[in-house]
Amino acid sequence: MIGPAARNAIRELKPGEILLLDNLRLVSEEVIEATPEKQAITIFVRRLAPLFDAYVNDAFATAHRSQPSIVGFPLVLPSAAGPLFEKEINALRKAFESFESPRIFVLGGTKVRDLLRVIENLVRNKLADRILTTGLLAQTFLVAKGINLGTRNMRYLEEKGILPLIPRARHILLSGAPIETPIDFKVRTDENEIVNKGIGEIDGLIVDIGENTTRMYTEFIKEAKIIVMRGPAGIIEDERSKIGTLKLLEAAYESKGFVLIGGGHLASLVDESKVNQRIHVSTGGNALLLFLSGETLPALKALELSAEMFLK
Repeated sequence: MIGPAARNAIRELKPGEILLLDNLRLVSEEVIEATPEKQAITIFVRRLAPLFDAYVNDAFATAHRSQPSIVGFPLVLPSAAGPLFEKEINALRKAFESFESPRIFVLGGTKVRDLLRVIENLVRNKLADRILTTGLLAQTFLVAKGINLGTRNMRYLEEKGILPLIPRARHILLSGAPIETPIDFKVRTDENEIVNKGIGEIDGLIVDIGENTTRMYTEFIKEAKIIVMRGPAGIIEDERSKIGTLKLLEAAYESKGFVLIGGGHLASLVDESKVNQRIHVSTGGNALLLFLSGETLPALKALELSAEMFLK
């Protein structure tokens, strides 16, 4: 991929031709995280950079990584974002720089630690009017409130290493964060049936938000001007427990606001026939998560550095 055969093939390219190299991850340097300055002097970058006139990054889904192919080339070549990358950044700007309100964030999935960082950033910068929690994140906040979720769910939270995060969640609640938690859940019984249970009467494994919670959350979503959704509300591998997620997405389709849907599992449930100019489905799950946390995306920072170096 960076050997003599690959480099010769690049040199022999004729105008208008395209060459696709092998998987970058096969190069050992590519899986190492480091600063742009260090990645710019890797063997990977030093062998390939002299063969190119410019570098274009169109892989927003990898923007959270600080690896040679992402942050190394911009420091040695004039660089730019590709059309997909630019579209993603424009969507982020629309969602976070708009003064329209209400601004609703629907957060779920399994990455509780990362999502707590996201919420801390949203609260610190007053970016959200309401944060609707689902999945393990919602369970974390309910336990922080002192709600009994049943032995089975508490054991599951312990197995996932989430219980140590409870004090952090409680601190967020005490700070006055505009957080909504479910008032009921769909649970799976020992007989493998899915039933709706209110808070305080849960005796099975939580697999989705409940019917009343779904109605409550959809009303918030339909009235919002800005809607950011990240992570599913339930265990979507089971048809019976992805209903909550599908109904929240349906509310987003029907709303009048701008909708930003995070990549990953949630994006896999999007009905493409209902996507329009008002709805943006991001290609970046982890990249979006890092951005929501208030941290700089390494790929974006590298492109900014490149502009400073080559566009003077």
